[in-house]
Amino acid sequence: MIRVLLVRHGETEWNVARRLQGQQDIGLSEVGRRQVEALRGTVADAAPEHVLVSGLCRARESAEVLGLTVRRADRRFDEAHLGDWEGRLSAGIRAENSQQYADWRAGLYRPPGAESFETLTARVLDGLSAAVQDAEDAGARTLLVVTHGGPIRALLREVVGLDPRSAVPSHPASLTVLDVEGSPAALRARHEGRMNEVGAARLRLYNYSPALSRQDPSD
Repeated sequence: MIRVLLVRHGETEWNVARRLQGQQDIGLSEVGRRQVEALRGTVADAAPEHVLVSGLCRARESAEVLGLTVRRADRRFDEAHLGDWEGRLSAGIRAENSQQYADWRAGLYRPPGAESFETLTARVLDGLSAAVQDAEDAGARTLLVVTHGGPIRALLREVVGLDPRSAVPSHPASLTVLDVEGSPAALRARHEGRMNEVGAARLRLYNYSPALSRQDPSD
């Protein structure tokens, strides 16, 4: 069994403004660094042995604040590319078409010029399967990935069946934990249509954040 720790990066100034970042390379705010610092003890107790980050600086900076030794950056864990929506305020998008925004959050709508939810899911599943295999090959039992809200949402829908409409997005500097059993290839069972195959992952913890905001998290 491999325990997978999924950490969403800390808050950025764009998160505070509720401006969609997508793959724009925005760094942590000072508040975001403090949020990540609040999670540091919990992550240290989990003792991750194999650590990956997305290719975006807000994930890398979060790993640094957590005091982690990163094995490598993997662009498969980058946030979704949001096309024409990158840099826009979510309130403006909702004002134009609230249903499209809700459908995007649910993985049912592709903004103009954006990466589809299916493409995001496929690349993140590929990244996680490879990371679990690498961790096993290295003799590690605990894998940690610092990533983003979109990849976490996509993974949870695919490997444990958590509908995005039934959960708020991941909070900044939050921890989600999966237990992965059996072959890493079994993580793809749902994505490849093998719905009768027993899932390889179980959800142990979702969206734990010591610095929990009183507001719903931004995307």
